[in-house]
Amino acid sequence: MSEYVATSPGLFPLPDWAKSELSDLKGHQKEDLITGDESSEVRGVYDTSRTEAIETQFEMGFDRIVGGQHRWDDMLAHPLTIHDNVETGGIIRYYDNNNFYRDPRVTGELTPTGDIADELAATAETLTEINANNESNSDSPGGDTALQAVLPGPYSLADLATNNYYPDEATFLSAIGELLTKEAAALPSHETLFLLEPSLVTAAPNDDIAPLVSETISNIADATESEVIVYTYFGALDEKTYAYLMDASVSALGFDIVAGEREQTLYNVTEYGVTTDIALGVADGQNTLVQSSETLAERASWFQNQVPSTEFDTVYLTTSAEPFYLPVNKHRKKLTALAGATTDSPNATTETEVEA
Repeated sequence: MSEYVATSPGLFPLPDWAKSELSDLKGHQKEDLITGDESSEVRGVYDTSRTEAIETQFEMGFDRIVGGQHRWDDMLAHPLTIHDNVETGGIIRYYDNNNFYRDPRVTGELTPTGDIADELAATAETLTEINANNESNSDSPGGDTALQAVLPGPYSLADLATNNYYPDEATFLSAIGELLTKEAAALPSHETLFLLEPSLVTAAPNDDIAPLVSETISNIADATESEVIVYTYFGALDEKTYAYLMDASVSALGFDIVAGEREQTLYNVTEYGVTTDIALGVADGQNTLVQSSETLAERASWFQNQVPSTEFDTVYLTTSAEPFYLPVNKHRKKLTALAGATTDSPNATTETEVEA
């Protein structure tokens, strides 16, 4: 029997109350977005919203808890847009959707900032307090909860940026990988680390770069004692990218099985093998339609039944993409459904493909 784990790729939608307070404190312009040196008043709003996100996951019975990444105004580009050696350029589209971020233009050597480690340390402190309160209160919800870190994958972070310093694409990717390796090494103790790699799907690396992608991902994974999951989404990996990614020394690969191209994902898995742990994006992270726990469990079961030759040890059930696109109330309903899906007999036989 596989162990089912309810988790999230992070980057939660910001609550309306926080949006309102931050609008007054920060303003609305490009130059008003997070730079890493925000005021104590702004930090206070994010501290409160992070605590709220942690409490929500705990109360819903999530197995892995993230901080919500509410401060990441530039989504996956965040580690660069707060860096001293990065200039933020114009607003550009974030992948193929109606969200935008500041173009991070790298103008100098990339060194770790510790920003994400500080954020995760605050998450860990809050989670420790909640777990302690739960142990002393038999009526309190929650169970065995553990901390999860979130980082952009090296290829996606490089893809989202503009290189105005390093001599070529490979050197730039290596520098990004080294930055993230040092950031990962600085993180406080955590159970799992999600490396978010949508660009591997949307802008597949060429044959010269693909081996380096696996190498940089492996270096990041080696910097932490946690279980590292490379999570891909917005569709399926192409065959060559998948084959190279299988060379990375990580605990699990993750797949968006809500988007189209599921047959391509299944082909990759059956042709080239797969990790014994997997992450499955079973709840739509971009669409407001909320499916039941039973439907999400059936999706996970359907996928496993298509790969009968593999016995998965751990299956992480999550949203198909970062959920910041969603209204807060819809997001919470999806979290509730995900938590329920881990106990809704996902190993039950499902012979036919479950509609998305």
